Amino acid sequence: MRPDLVQSYGNDSLPRYTSYPTAPHFSPEICEVDYRKWLKSVPLQQPASLYLHVPFCRSMCWYCGCHTFVTKHDEPIALYASGLRREAQLTAEAIGQRLPVSHIHFGGGTPTVMRPETFAELVDLLRSSFLVLPHAEIAIEIDPRTLTKPMTEALASCGVNRASLGVQSFDPAVQQAINRHQTFDQTATSVERLRRQSIGRINFDLLYGLPLQTVESCLDTVRKCLELRPDRFSVFGYAHVPSFKKHQRTISDDSLPDSLERHLQSETIAQALLDAGYVRIGLDHFALANDSLVAAGRKGRLRRNFQGYTDDTADTLIGLGTSAIGRMPQGFVQNVVPIRDYLARIAEERLATTKGYVLTDEDRFRAAIIERIMCDLAVDLRQVSRLHGRDQESAVVDRARIDSLIAHGAVTMTTDGLSVNAGAEFLVRSVASAFDAHLAHPAATHSRAV
Repeated sequence: MRPDLVQSYGNDSLPRYTSYPTAPHFSPEICEVDYRKWLKSVPLQQPASLYLHVPFCRSMCWYCGCHTFVTKHDEPIALYASGLRREAQLTAEAIGQRLPVSHIHFGGGTPTVMRPETFAELVDLLRSSFLVLPHAEIAIEIDPRTLTKPMTEALASCGVNRASLGVQSFDPAVQQAINRHQTFDQTATSVERLRRQSIGRINFDLLYGLPLQTVESCLDTVRKCLELRPDRFSVFGYAHVPSFKKHQRTISDDSLPDSLERHLQSETIAQALLDAGYVRIGLDHFALANDSLVAAGRKGRLRRNFQGYTDDTADTLIGLGTSAIGRMPQGFVQNVVPIRDYLARIAEERLATTKGYVLTDEDRFRAAIIERIMCDLAVDLRQVSRLHGRDQESAVVDRARIDSLIAHGAVTMTTDGLSVNAGAEFLVRSVASAFDAHLAHPAATHSRAV
């Protein structure tokens, strides 16, 4: 543990770098007209990915930073699902041919709040609109508190083969503070149901830095999770941005751990997972040694997208649903956020694109550097510069930050590139930010570095 590094860099506000440039830099100058042109030119010889956003939950978790809404009724969800189906059709029609698809991810919100038959209709529509490959990974985010046996059966019959379960913390005091009451038995039952239906690839999501959370409660949660032996863990730090997410105002600042305590919680979780045989992936993912993420990391093929770390190599990501972000060879697009506006646009037979970003050659250069740092904790600047026809000397934007990280022993720099030193992995976002040409003109408040 390096308290000096935490004190020096822990309170920095930085992007998570799931894209570059990040979403706050998207502009309404990119609209539906641009997106339709981009769709028309999608390379059909390469598989693409689909992301579908389902912005509904049965209750609000006060830590949540996602675009989601609470409903106790099925009707709004069914209406929204019909909009998703039509948007998928409109997108496929704009492409003009059945685009091969190798990955599908249902996120939210809680996608499994859909009724089983509604979900099945949506998947059937996707299969008819796109060429979903036989080996495609179909993943879904699940709240174990609301997963039913019929829905689990529907997931299996629709070809879902990866499930990400939100756990966060099993500490009752923490659960009370974040308005998420979830027992270990509920989680274990969901895992058992999924595995019984041959949905064997299981991910768990954990959070640290939550109100009233302690190192011991983090460790207790990990120990319980290990009894269920998921394939992967994602371990995220809670981002407290009450100015952006008003429901977070129910969480008192006084109940939150400081940067040093957050770091200790994070490293305690990491060490427990490493001791249990998991392999660290980049900043915040862990996987069993035989997992495809580990193989991708060893081969230098690990990627980073809006779901975190992935072995998905597709350059085209089609985003469907409110707030969904798509990535095209030309740049990024994002859908309108309010559900009412989204459904109105789809009813008018329009795509829901409301803003985006056109990538420049400079952006592609910096995106390649940042992705390698985030994925490999190292980057060959000479090689990346040569591939993009850029001057290696121009790569670093914030020389003072790099020099400071080197002086603190967090980074080693050579004539060819740099690497993040052991014990400083938690500062990988700080390292990546030194190559971010947009950070000098911040467009939003980002989460803390630690």
